[in-house]
Formats: sequence, C-alpha cells, structure tokens
Amino acid sequence: MKNETNFTQAFAQIPMQAVGPFKLIGDVEVDDLMVPMATYETPLWPSVARGARVAAHSGGIRVTLVDERMTRSILLQAPNAGIAAKCIAQLQASQDDLQTVVAQSSRFAKLIDTHFQIVGNLIYLRLEFKTGDASGHNMATNAADNLIPWILQNYPDLDYVSISANYCTDKKVSAVNGILGRGKYVVCECTIPAKFCKRFLKTTPQALVDLHIKKDLIGSIVSGGLRTANAHVANMLLGFYLATGQDAANIVEGSQAINHAEVTPDGDLYFSTTLPNLIVGTIGNGKGLDFVLENLELLGCRNPNVEPGVNAQRLACIAGATAFCGELSLLAAQTNPGELMQAHIKLERAASEQMQQAEQAE
Repeated sequence: MKNETNFTQAFAQIPMQAVGPFKLIGDVEVDDLMVPMATYETPLWPSVARGARVAAHSGGIRVTLVDERMTRSILLQAPNAGIAAKCIAQLQASQDDLQTVVAQSSRFAKLIDTHFQIVGNLIYLRLEFKTGDASGHNMATNAADNLIPWILQNYPDLDYVSISANYCTDKKVSAVNGILGRGKYVVCECTIPAKFCKRFLKTTPQALVDLHIKKDLIGSIVSGGLRTANAHVANMLLGFYLATGQDAANIVEGSQAINHAEVTPDGDLYFSTTLPNLIVGTIGNGKGLDFVLENLELLGCRNPNVEPGVNAQRLACIAGATAFCGELSLLAAQTNPGELMQAHIKLERAASEQMQQAEQAE
C-alpha cells in the first residue's frame, strides 16, 4: 500500500499596519514614508511611530549601508592539518578560478571573499558572495554546490563532509557574522534636541543615556549577551520581515544589534542602532504574495530602473530605521516607571475590544 501525505495550504492571518511617517537621509533619501509591520504585539505600532515622529522632527534618521554579503560555509576533510593548510593557501590564491565556477550557477552571484578555520584535519571554508536583490540563501548554497566538485577534482586529497559547516552562520547566534559580516550592515543614527526628547519621548537625553549604559550595555554583559546591546530589535525586525516576505528565522542573527547613546556638548541626544547582520531581499521565495508585493511597492523597493541589489539595499536601510525607532521609543518609555505596562494594558485591551466588536458585527 502506497503511503501518501496530502498537504493543504493555508495562510496565517497576522494583524498588519503601516506606521510612520519616516524621514530618512543618507544612503536613502525619503520623506513621509509609511512602513508596514505585521505583529500580534499591537503596542509596537504606536511605539515605532513615536520613534519615527521624533526623528523626523529632528531632521531624519541617517542610514548608512556599510557592507553587504551572503555566506555559505562548506566542510571538507584532509588526511592531516598540514595538507589542509596547504590546500587552503592554494584555494585562496585561486579566487578568479573559483569565481568562474560560481558564475556558472548564477549571473548575480559573485564571490567576494573566503575565510577558513582548520580544526584537526577538518576545513571550515566560509564563502562570501554578492547576491543582487535576493537575500541570497539559495544562491550562495547553489554556488557552493557548484564549487565543491571543482575543489574535490583539483584537490584530490580532500573529501566532502557537508554543504553547511555552521561557520556561515545561518539562523544561529554567533560572533562570526558580526565580525566578518552576513547580510546587510546598516547603521542608523539621529541627533535629537533635548526639547523634542521632552515633548515626544517624555524623557531627557541624560536619563536615556544612563538607562542605555545600565540596561543595554551592562545588562547585556551580565546576561552573557553575544555581540548584542539592544532593548528589543527582534520585535521590529520580525514585524518588518513578516510584512515584506522575508525568512523570519533570520531575526536570530539580525537582532544582534548594538545601540549607542550619548549627550552632545549642546545637551542633545545622539542615538544610533547598528545592525551588522540584516538579511533581506526583494526577490525570491515569499516575495510573490499580493500583500508582500504591495508593501515592497509602498517602500519603493520594486524599482525596475535601478542596478541589481539597490532595491534590497534600500529595504535593509528601512528595516534598520524601523528597528532604530522601536529602540528609541522603548528606552524612553522605560526611563519612566509604569509607562511601559500602562501602554501595553491600554493598547492591547483596546485591540481586544475591537476584535470582539468585529466578531459580534459578523
């Protein structure tokens, strides 16, 4: 008797709103941008909107794309460490040959660097690629799949162990991604006048800086946090990722973000959020759903008249700015005893009542 499993496709409904308006300057120049976020945590929308509002009044969020790359690490085995080291030295001197093989897998994939670790007779080879407007998971893996037979043919002392060696590192907390890079490396920053801190955030620059030091920095050290010093970046990234068709599991490495805050000589607040591991794309799996296409259009990330990669770069900058706004707003709220919980109770209760009214109306 033949075993057959039937799968019925269904869609999960997650509340979604566009929040803002955002003003971005630097590598992305845009006014009055509304950013979609899909989340069950309804207080997130007004919180991010508050951060966007105060930043817009302060001149906008400066976004800078520092770097971009997607990685796949492969695992090979040599008879001994000496042969492993010799093969790696030769491989790293053959970048042009490797790129020729990569080009056969995709017209967008471009090998830009390699790194390695040798453990005993094992070779952990980290391959780093440009992947155009795709987030690049499959493109990098396909390129690696094409490279492995070429490597084994040209280096017969080596044996295949795995297409993925955990030195990538994909959807796991690690130090290597922050050090070597995986995805888009985005820095978002803004200087907020003290009067706007009081008016919009109900706090002072000094109070927010003090909390940042004691919570984001010392608190993260006490907890054993790894390359992370933020309040809740994962919240904003998940909402943004779900609304724009991203692989939501990538918030694991994406949320390894670092806030920095200081009081300027004029008594204003300088605040920044650095996100070295933002993995986003505007084409590929998950991007064909109607609501995703509409949201990418809303964000200006479906422009056919730009070079490959520019749409994804813009998307990453907007994702970083969204995280920045949520960080700024939450830290401000936490400088005031009771504000965070009161907001949650008020907003979540209102959302629950609206849902009950909608169900009764049906």
